[in-house]
Amino acid sequence: MTILHRYILRESLIYFLMILAMVIGIYVAVDFFEKIDDFIEVGLPLTRAAAYFLLKIPFILAQIIPVGVLLSTLVCFGLMNKNNEWIALKGGGISVGAFVWPVVLTGFGFSVLLFLISEVAIPMSMAKANHIWRVEVRRESAMTSREKNIWIKSNRHITHIRYYNPTQKAVYGVTLHGFGENFQLTHRIDAAGGYYRNGKWILTDGLEQTLDPKTGKYHTRGFKKKEVALALLPEDLQKVVKKSEEMNLVELRDYVRKVESEGYDATVYRVDLHAKIAFPLVCVIMGLLGLGIALKRSVKEALPFGIAFGIGAAFFYWIFYSFCLSLGYGEMLPAPVAPWVANGVFLCVAVINLLHAD
Repeated sequence: MTILHRYILRESLIYFLMILAMVIGIYVAVDFFEKIDDFIEVGLPLTRAAAYFLLKIPFILAQIIPVGVLLSTLVCFGLMNKNNEWIALKGGGISVGAFVWPVVLTGFGFSVLLFLISEVAIPMSMAKANHIWRVEVRRESAMTSREKNIWIKSNRHITHIRYYNPTQKAVYGVTLHGFGENFQLTHRIDAAGGYYRNGKWILTDGLEQTLDPKTGKYHTRGFKKKEVALALLPEDLQKVVKKSEEMNLVELRDYVRKVESEGYDATVYRVDLHAKIAFPLVCVIMGLLGLGIALKRSVKEALPFGIAFGIGAAFFYWIFYSFCLSLGYGEMLPAPVAPWVANGVFLCVAVINLLHAD
């Protein structure tokens, strides 16, 4: 590794750490002032609030590392361009290609770091953080079991949902239990599935059992469709379903296989499975994109404009990436393809930008 490469790597790392510390501080401060009232209202000690915000730091890191790579590359090479170091290097026979290697190496290193954070830290920390928020702060009665089934307990009712598809707002393997004053089972409904339409839950292909208080016997009848009153919305189910970020790559893969082996649609989780591999590589792309922007003549004259342009590019990437994932969730793009579309498009943009660097 040449002296120039070591210099670029050192400077990029310094700027990255500065940007990371600043962004994390702002993010945590905003989140703190937004949610601290909820912790105070339920009487939780500040230690639990501190634990919640600390547990969210790995998730915050995963969101801002790509932006940090982009901005640190932009600032490092932008200052070199502004201070005429780039002109001096070009005069010495140094081309843009000499900068690509350290940028790719740095981006790949951050990609590995991002992957490890997503695989090791986030599944553990987000599961604990979500438990603090849902159970201790919001006092929600729903919970997820280790088998990822959903149990909802309310007044004299217990509902079990084997699988929930958030895209279709559909439930599968539903069992509703109703209890009397002595906790005697008075009503039970078993249904193969159900869906949410016009503010109502409709169960399909089920069996209903009702206790006759006079005879003590159960009357049974089947149904094709039945409207039921469930005191929960699809948004409530989405909160308690175990999320993809709470599982590592192996757990998510096994979960997809389990769901599909039972005959359910696991498209959402399959898209997220491929996204766990595709998203970390954005660090390499953001580094190349930042390099191409930083070496522009317009950035030499107005570095803040280049930084603002880089932030806009990162913001547009996130919107486009989320849009592609949505197309995958809706099965408009194949699950293995959807998470890679944004990476492919922005890699092409970064390469074209480098080819036209001043």
